[in-house]
Amino acid sequence: MYIHLGGERIIRSAELVAIFDVSIEKSSKISKQFVSHACQHKNVEYIGEEEPKSIVITKSTVYYSPISSSTLKKRAKVFVANA
Repeated sequence: MYIHLGGERIIRSAELVAIFDVSIEKSSKISKQFVSHACQHKNVEYIGEEEPKSIVITKSTVYYSPISSSTLKKRAKVFVANA
């Protein structure tokens, strides 16, 4: 199954590791370090031109999505429930 992250970006649900609200970057030192490390290794992708609302972590890439984390979690939950 697939999850639409916004814009033209779709990922396989099997690749999904976590979905966070973008505010976690400001509140968690560990998440800042994680995203910083991903940026250094060029594993970060911004989707669309809108302000990011969520961070989606997959096995290979960190995505900044313009779709809220709650909406993305609902989309992901549908696929988990059907698996």
